[in-house]
Amino acid sequence: MRDPRYNKGLAFTETERETHYLRGLLPPAIISQELQERKIMNNIRQYQVPLQRYMAMMDLQERNERLFYKLLIDNVEELLPVVYTPTVGEACQKYGSIFTRSQGLYISLKEKGKILEVLKNWPERSIQVIVVTDGERILGLGDLGCQGMGIPVGKLALYTALGGVRPSACLPITLDVGTNNEQLLNDEFYIGLRQRRATGQEYADFLQEFMTAVKQNYGEKVLIQFEDFANHNAFELLAKYGTTHLVFNDDIQGTASVVLAGLIAAQKLLGGTLADHTFLFLGAGEAGTGIAELIALEISRQTKAPIEECRKKIWLVDSKGLIVNSRKESLQHFKKPWAHEHETVGNLLDAVNAIKPTVLIGTSGKGQTFTKDVIEAISSFNERPIILALSNPTSQSECTAEQAYTWSKGRAVFATGSPFDPVEYDGKIHVPGQANNAYIFPGFGLGVVMSGAIRVHDDMLLAASEALAQQVSEENFENGLIYPPFSNIRKISAHIAANVAAKAYELGLASRRPRPKDLVKYAESCMYSPIYRNYR
Repeated sequence: MRDPRYNKGLAFTETERETHYLRGLLPPAIISQELQERKIMNNIRQYQVPLQRYMAMMDLQERNERLFYKLLIDNVEELLPVVYTPTVGEACQKYGSIFTRSQGLYISLKEKGKILEVLKNWPERSIQVIVVTDGERILGLGDLGCQGMGIPVGKLALYTALGGVRPSACLPITLDVGTNNEQLLNDEFYIGLRQRRATGQEYADFLQEFMTAVKQNYGEKVLIQFEDFANHNAFELLAKYGTTHLVFNDDIQGTASVVLAGLIAAQKLLGGTLADHTFLFLGAGEAGTGIAELIALEISRQTKAPIEECRKKIWLVDSKGLIVNSRKESLQHFKKPWAHEHETVGNLLDAVNAIKPTVLIGTSGKGQTFTKDVIEAISSFNERPIILALSNPTSQSECTAEQAYTWSKGRAVFATGSPFDPVEYDGKIHVPGQANNAYIFPGFGLGVVMSGAIRVHDDMLLAASEALAQQVSEENFENGLIYPPFSNIRKISAHIAANVAAKAYELGLASRRPRPKDLVKYAESCMYSPIYRNYR
């Protein structure tokens, strides 16, 4: 009863109570898991404050694991914003105050030289997926230090609920290398190291020790997902460890894959191909450049043109204006491929008017940057402009659904990173799509794990995008949606996993032999079920 993996609460049967000496330790009523689910959903809906709902869900996870996942799977559209963005952002900001019981593994600079020992302290031996953060860039909220743990915990809950990876095979980790957030350093309830962030060689050595220890302890086939690292570290870590470990960065690769899926689906809605479009990004960090690169790869694959040529259809605006050749010397390395020949342009509105894009994508982390002028401008030279406001949480979104539909006079094909309610414009209901990474990473992770892949290849990301785009039905298109509804997410994840696994086998990266005949069926058979087991 005290172990969340085995606890069933009042659902223990007469026989189980007799056999396991539980008589008298529970009230006499015996109720079903379905009734428990109804009761808890009823309780959660009573809370007006999202953070209270989050705490109620975390409390349930610590008390009754199977019921937690049953709730999440059956009510995914309602509970996803509670256990993940936007509520998880507020939870991380207040993590010190609401902290009751430790979830996951905290590895701080104090453990330098002993990281392998710390990993051995985790009770589970067979780990398949690790989500790790150093808390430097949590969503659009900045440096939250050790309190970023809410993100790996939330991500892995989704790996299980949406992708079916066993909870015991998931390990959330926070690397505490200090924080530069003064507010946290002065907060009496802060739970992390009270020092400035380690950087340079000290940071690199710490990460090297961590990556080596993970491989030594869990082997070659554990998927390590880097989560919410700052731009400068994220790209370096992916480049450095991509050739030696099974690593994946959701902010760069997961976001890119989900956005590309939406764009592929939008072609079915609008007709034409990706190569017909001109893309303009606001924001040239991890998400922006990651999405841009994957779009260029897909155009190159479709048209057989060299990737350098395909990049020319994609323009990025950063805090200093349009990224152009004349700025190349001062640009960070990951922005350089996107510097094209053009005169300097200082702001987004001028860039829209100069480039005349058909697709506008926001990954800036700054709210309300797609102004009325910007959306009216792109709508003036496009019959159906594609507008994606992807920054999280909701408060950081480049524009709201209502603004996008109103200012484009109901013509925009629109999706966001965080959820927005449907909007009525001119007598028609418009349902904004949600370009949420949760469509991709759980199925992607399952595909990698079930094929025993030893590396992540870009073609596996393209395979995930194509699988997701194929799940958008005619009925969804009629409502202007470029993503399928989340209610079918497990079926979607199984298709994504099958496509990713097929690509891993094709590339010779899969180690699980023999290859299953029907990969979709195999994916479904691998998925964790939250239904209570009967104890003998």
